[in-house]
Amino acid sequence: MLTSSIRKYLNKGGNAMNKDIQKEENRFFMNDDEGNMIAEITYIPSGDSVITIDHTYVSESLRGQGVAGKLLESVVQEARIKGYKIVPACSYAKAVFDRKSEYQDLLAK
Repeated sequence: MLTSSIRKYLNKGGNAMNKDIQKEENRFFMNDDEGNMIAEITYIPSGDSVITIDHTYVSESLRGQGVAGKLLESVVQEARIKGYKIVPACSYAKAVFDRKSEYQDLLAK
């Protein structure tokens, strides 16, 4: 079920890939033009230099457009900059980490 704001966004030709990824403490997210959250990835500190990705959400109307991958890449970039390791606990993050060899160096042991 689409909210009216997402429906308006899509009817205006909105494309999630043109939206800016924003950052708040322990999450990256995207909002539609009306300020409603349409996608997010969250993580929690799990030690001195480990974070656990615990949740990924993309509005049903935006799935299949690479939005979750862009959000995950934002977390990966931040982890690399800060020297963190990652525990991919949510099903999406786990599947991507299992598939992408370039993320293996970030896996917490």
